[in-house]
Amino acid sequence: MKKIASILLLMLLFFNWYGYRLLSDFLQERSDNRLEAKLDQNLYDEQQLIELRIPITLPYHTETKEFERYNGQIELNGVHYQYVKRKIENGELVLLCLPNQEKQQLANARDQFFKLVNDIDQTPGTKEGAQKSEKGEGFSFKKLLSEYQQETNQWQLSLISNSSLLYNESSKNFLPGCFVLCPEQPPELS
Repeated sequence: MKKIASILLLMLLFFNWYGYRLLSDFLQERSDNRLEAKLDQNLYDEQQLIELRIPITLPYHTETKEFERYNGQIELNGVHYQYVKRKIENGELVLLCLPNQEKQQLANARDQFFKLVNDIDQTPGTKEGAQKSEKGEGFSFKKLLSEYQQETNQWQLSLISNSSLLYNESSKNFLPGCFVLCPEQPPELS
């Protein structure tokens, strides 16, 4: 019974560390695939499309008069958009995008779950999360596994002394005597 309980607790711990990220990525990928299928079949409202214009600085590009189906996604100001159509006109790339509501909901749910699991203060007025972090109670692996690791290097640069910069005449004495210092024509090989 103790083995089963310890295995379940370890599984819960690993799900806390990695599982919810994998699950949310899987659900977002599945929702993206469903939306792509709907867009390929033109099952969307034309009134919801948002137009983005991006200047193109390519020397040679082909202008297109009609929109063509295009796949892709972008996030602007925290809102996820899915590309639907594109065309190039007047030196600009014109993209028609559709807000991806399902992906937005999944991203919000993932962020809320992360805040709940890692005991991040969700309301700006309460100081409970700050007090726990000061006491050391709110310790998480986020601090250990951060993306940025500051390194302190103990580099020292020393100046070259003036005595080593002086030209040493004795260095010519190390050259073997068979070398001639004046330029000559190389011997011809036959």
